Amino acid sequence: MRIASISKCLTMMAVAKLWEEGKLDLDAPVQKYVPEFPEKVYEGEKVAITTRLLVSHLSGIRHYEKDIAKVKEEKEKANRALKLTKPYQDKEQKEKEGKGIEKTDSVKPRKEHEGEVKSRISKPGRRDKEFEQEEYYLKEKFESVIESLKIFKNDPLFFKPGSQFLYSTYGFTLLSAVVERVSGQKFTDYMLKMFHDLDMLSTVLDDNEAMIYNRARCYVYNKKGRLVNAPYVDNSYKWAGGGFLSSVGDLLKFGNALLYSYQAGQFKNTNGKLLPGYLKADTVAMMWTPVPKTEVSWDRDGKYAMAWAVVEKKQQCGCCRQQRHYASHTGGAVGASSVLLILPEELGSEAIDTGLVAPPRGVIVSIICNMQSVSLNSTALKIAREFDKEKWAQYVD
Repeated sequence: MRIASISKCLTMMAVAKLWEEGKLDLDAPVQKYVPEFPEKVYEGEKVAITTRLLVSHLSGIRHYEKDIAKVKEEKEKANRALKLTKPYQDKEQKEKEGKGIEKTDSVKPRKEHEGEVKSRISKPGRRDKEFEQEEYYLKEKFESVIESLKIFKNDPLFFKPGSQFLYSTYGFTLLSAVVERVSGQKFTDYMLKMFHDLDMLSTVLDDNEAMIYNRARCYVYNKKGRLVNAPYVDNSYKWAGGGFLSSVGDLLKFGNALLYSYQAGQFKNTNGKLLPGYLKADTVAMMWTPVPKTEVSWDRDGKYAMAWAVVEKKQQCGCCRQQRHYASHTGGAVGASSVLLILPEELGSEAIDTGLVAPPRGVIVSIICNMQSVSLNSTALKIAREFDKEKWAQYVD
């Protein structure tokens, strides 16, 4: 199925690998690698866009909406809605705690990017504003990632790079051009080679012409509330940000590879039997470190990091609400919704030092569906918590 914006996490893996190999400078202007992308000026001042800014949506490059006034209006509405709902959510949490319900963080999704909003299944026919953007429905086939830059490369920046957060799939289109130039291979070839290395053999490009075994059909509700086939679109303009097909099994392999890389350095390597991770532990830790000035539309407790939303471990008072550390990303595309969530196990020194357990340790949840505008993050978190509780119960037994 289409995995939509989880594609960004896959692209980030490639970026991290190239950075580890010393081929990519995260803080160099993108024109070092992609001179076809014009240098930018904001309010008369020459500004620089870097790879680091691109992966955290701080570049100022627009998303699908071209009108900056509309974008600002939507952000203000979202902020007002958050201020109105937060007191109610806090009150509800206190009531739960008073009734002895588990005192862990409950994630309530807000309006989500790319159509990742509260599920419309109960109210079919309602359309998300996000999916009213014409550029969601591009039918043109782009032969290269460099060619697809023409959609947005000459548009003005919405803000000075590094000063604000604006979720942008086009930022990842530019990122794919960076990966292509740094790797010396076509972006699509480099990614398919990486998928092969990760044993993700069902993860491919959402290419309309290719014969892809078991490719799912995509569905939407029309204005009359009837279930219909999703309209034809060509996602070649956004391979990196929303153009891959995958399966639940492959996304779990991807999540396990990341979690293994993250934890491998913590474990005692008995007799050298522990293989290295695909990435270094410090690299994944960097990817999962929240970045200032960012926000996450699908998780009010989180901040955006490097192509991942991250919630940090936190507990302000004893016997009160706890936040567990986890990373997630949701996706919404024409006829598709998705989520990938990684909840690392909190490892004690005894488990690490004895060598009786090995990475990866934690819970990974992947949900993909061939239906547009289905909110999945809170469901994924609930599933992860149930499996996590079951694990701890086994330890106690």
